Amino acid sequence: MINAADETYIVRLDIWLDVACLFRTRSEAQKACRAGKVSANGQSAKPNRRLRVGDELVIGRPLGKKQCVKVLRLADRHMAKADARTLYEDLTPPPTPEEIEARRIERMYRAARPLRSTDKKKRRELRKITGRE
Repeated sequence: MINAADETYIVRLDIWLDVACLFRTRSEAQKACRAGKVSANGQSAKPNRRLRVGDELVIGRPLGKKQCVKVLRLADRHMAKADARTLYEDLTPPPTPEEIEARRIERMYRAARPLRSTDKKKRRELRKITGRE
């Protein structure tokens, strides 16, 4: 970790995203950057982009959600998750009641969906029972 006033300190975007616990691993952060899921100050960002204090990042999350964060401090070494949360300010607006309801319905839909068996023998038995074989 370094003082925010030190402009000579350089941190790669993918490393900072990993250290700030916004992605589980650095390789996940790299993949997201390459896929165009991360933008810095309104421009698509590559994993090797140099990050500065004050940059605003928009991270594309699953199901079309976006997370907006502002860089407050730079770090290139892992730290406790509670300390890592002090590296950024989350600017994402809270979800609307409609979004909360849509998430609840989506969870219910996923829970009701039958699980697909990966066992070949079980799949064959199921097809025999349902008469599709």
